[in-house]
Amino acid sequence: MATIQLLMDTLGPYVLKWYTLLIVLGAFYYLHRSYIEFKFNKAFGCKRAYPMDIGFLGISSLVELLDCMRKGTALEYLGAKTTPTGRNTFEIYLAGVKILFTKDPEIIKAVLATQFNDFALGSRHAHFLPLLGDGIFTLDGDGWKNSRAMLRPQFSREEISHVKILEPHLQTLASHIRKSHGDVFDIQDLFFKFTVDTATDVLFGESVYCLRDGTISELPPADGFQGREGFNEAFNHTQKVLASRAYSQSFYRLVDSLSFRRSCKTVHNFAKYYVDKALDMDPETLYKKSQSGYTFLYELAKTTKNPRVLQDQLLNIMVAGRDTTAGLLSFTMFELSRHPQVWGRLKEEVYARFGKGTAEDIDKITFESLKKCEYLKWILNEALRLYPSVPVNFRDATKDTTLPVGGGKDEKSPLFVPKGTTVAYTVYYTHRLKEVYGEDAEEFKPERWASQPKLGWAYVPFNGGPRICLGQQFALTEASYTIVRLLQLFPNLTSAYSGPYPPKKMLHLTLSMFDGVPITMTEEQ
Repeated sequence: MATIQLLMDTLGPYVLKWYTLLIVLGAFYYLHRSYIEFKFNKAFGCKRAYPMDIGFLGISSLVELLDCMRKGTALEYLGAKTTPTGRNTFEIYLAGVKILFTKDPEIIKAVLATQFNDFALGSRHAHFLPLLGDGIFTLDGDGWKNSRAMLRPQFSREEISHVKILEPHLQTLASHIRKSHGDVFDIQDLFFKFTVDTATDVLFGESVYCLRDGTISELPPADGFQGREGFNEAFNHTQKVLASRAYSQSFYRLVDSLSFRRSCKTVHNFAKYYVDKALDMDPETLYKKSQSGYTFLYELAKTTKNPRVLQDQLLNIMVAGRDTTAGLLSFTMFELSRHPQVWGRLKEEVYARFGKGTAEDIDKITFESLKKCEYLKWILNEALRLYPSVPVNFRDATKDTTLPVGGGKDEKSPLFVPKGTTVAYTVYYTHRLKEVYGEDAEEFKPERWASQPKLGWAYVPFNGGPRICLGQQFALTEASYTIVRLLQLFPNLTSAYSGPYPPKKMLHLTLSMFDGVPITMTEEQ
């Protein structure tokens, strides 16, 4: 009894101390979570994924990744970390938060489709909020469902089939190419300006005319919104910062800056100008505008008069519609310029279907006729395989759940996924799996699509499941039309690229060439 009394007298003053309580609670939580994991493991046969050491709290690895993003080698960095393991799935801990990295098609299928309700966007809303607000790409649950229901009709077949709106911008693009007089130029820079011109035209009803930059005879209208002059630069800057915020996960506030906030304000002011302009129209004027040509904003304004909703949704679509198409066009032209035999075969198909670009020939280029260009379709499929627009994406577990594979030494056992776990799926490496695409998986080879077996979830360039990209047909149509018209106008294409292969890639929200796409293009002699 004396011993017990002595123990109580010694420990008593500390029992109620906050840190003692904290330790006890922490221990209890750990034991509780361990028990839950034990139950899942026993019930489903779950085993751990391969654990990868990324240093204390993962801070050093995060710094290295962000540095590689600045150098254009982020995807190679991830590959160097993961490929030697020989695994498709592994786990890391970043600031104490468990993250599962995977390129396994079965896990991607589970996260995006079969177990859709077990996963959500996690921190994406916080990462993207300063620019994108509450839109289709930032919302979960009912907010996302309402956004998708609002936007889906705008991407119907009838609405995306209007290719004629692209031709004036294509002609401006052609003026820049002619300006080079056969010398080397960066077509990626032109593509990003071209797609922001077409996107603002389709979305807002007025283009920012980035390509009309004073170096060619065509100039932007003098009566346009003055705020559009700095729009492209501000928009580009926000994309870089948003990407860094996303890859920083819980450390996202560390990459914030005053210049980022100013750029967001510039973009918001631009969108607000056109939203207010649409909302000021009476129903009759709005109807007449709708009849004169398709404008996303005017159609959306028929469903809601909330200016913030319109602004957020338009900017969400802008991010997707501009960068993804520009990246796809850039990588496609990069590979076509390196493969003259592919360019030659494509030339034969285009000339056979659409001629060499007379006024009558241009009228033949429609949404339906472009879909029938088989070899062009193979080329775009292959470009999207090697260079998916969103190479890495994230989902967070909304509850304790499991994934069908990835556990154990053979990765065939289920995985226990605690609530709050982030699942990062690297489509870039999924699309390069040799067990799916063969030993030549790293090569640009459009002909593989002539006999490629059904790929299922091993090919997801536009995501999949309920959140599959609404604008995929619009993007493919714009890319197809642009390539066909450029080939008609400038049939002579050569590469001036002398860098490494695979090339360095700019990893923002979407993928693009780090060093641009240097080429020469000339008209037929």
